[in-house]
Amino acid sequence: MEMICESHKLENYLHELNEVNYSNPTIRAKIEELFNSSQTEIEKAKVAFEFVRDEISHAWDIQGKRVTCKASEVLAYKEGICYAKSHLLASLLRSQGIPTGFCYQRLLLFDTPEKGYCIHALNAVFFNSLHKWVRLDARGNKTGIDARFSVDEEKLAFSTNEEFDEKDYPIIYVKPHPKTTAVLEEHTDALEMYKHHLPENL
Repeated sequence: MEMICESHKLENYLHELNEVNYSNPTIRAKIEELFNSSQTEIEKAKVAFEFVRDEISHAWDIQGKRVTCKASEVLAYKEGICYAKSHLLASLLRSQGIPTGFCYQRLLLFDTPEKGYCIHALNAVFFNSLHKWVRLDARGNKTGIDARFSVDEEKLAFSTNEEFDEKDYPIIYVKPHPKTTAVLEEHTDALEMYKHHLPENL
């Protein structure tokens, strides 16, 4: 799939946002812990990706009800759905001058079309040394999901099946999509939100 940048200015993918609040002291402390000046951009991205993937629990996997949105909240509580986890990964990488955007997939929510669809969030990262964008999915692994850090070929949490009307959206967004931030802001029970209120289309 050919990805399409929402903005052709790479610096727009470095901006601090309400959800990507890397000046927050909690984020700053984690930045100091994860990164050092000897790391390459690829090493930094791998460290950040694996931290968010493995150390931040997906709310559905742990059946946690807390809804997090801002990167600092996701880090403080160490849980969130994919939208929230994408905010944290973007925050960590943007803090290091690594352009990071937001990408989306339309997926079956559970296992059949009758049970509905959802929008799933992941990130796209621009590696200056490779001069290309790479999609990374820090959703969190479990049985049947094995997302990896790879700059050579995508190793995402989910592949889309067009027969089931699933799709990859090609746009790399500068900001989290308003539909995804709205659902996080409007709900207080992550399980109820996940089962019944996630957007089905962008």
